[in-house]
Amino acid sequence: MMKGIAAGVLLAAAWAGPAVAGYKLMPRGVPETVRTSGLRVTPSIDWNRVGAKVGRNAEAWTLDGQSLNEITFYAGIGEGETLFKEVGKKTRPLPRFSARMLPPDIVQLFEGSYRVAAQTSLFSVDQVEPTEFLGRQGFRFRYNFTVQDEEVRRTGEATAAVVDGKLYMIAFEAPTLHYFDRDEGAYRALVASAQLGAPAKPQ
Repeated sequence: MMKGIAAGVLLAAAWAGPAVAGYKLMPRGVPETVRTSGLRVTPSIDWNRVGAKVGRNAEAWTLDGQSLNEITFYAGIGEGETLFKEVGKKTRPLPRFSARMLPPDIVQLFEGSYRVAAQTSLFSVDQVEPTEFLGRQGFRFRYNFTVQDEEVRRTGEATAAVVDGKLYMIAFEAPTLHYFDRDEGAYRALVASAQLGAPAKPQ
């Protein structure tokens, strides 16, 4: 099990260090709320919520450990906020979200955040396409990256939409060989289940 990007560590440490926080089971078929954002998803298989915080409005889940598969929820990133917890504001400032951003700008925000946090120049975006997300017109993009001083190439996919001036995004990444293809379906099932708003009260 690997350390998350939260708790004041860089993304690089997330894929190279020991666990610093516990995991909580997210059982299949049970709706789960991400942070206090109103974003809810229903897992199709059991996941594990990572105890360490990724960011103020973000959290991570994994199946087998973050070095093997990781989903990150960015749930209501507001004006002027960063995707990750900032750990080097003066020396390595992270880019900030603006509600005026278009999909290409948000992709650049995501890429720039990874380049700073993971301290890597080995990041590429392969494709960006429109898709429905949270009942609205959103977009999806595929990316590849390698963490500095690490040889494992990783593939990721993120699905996003801006709702009421806030960014909602779910990103999945795993080693390109085997794990990404194996677990992509479980990620897309989570994306398809995503909803905004309080759960309906029982009758």
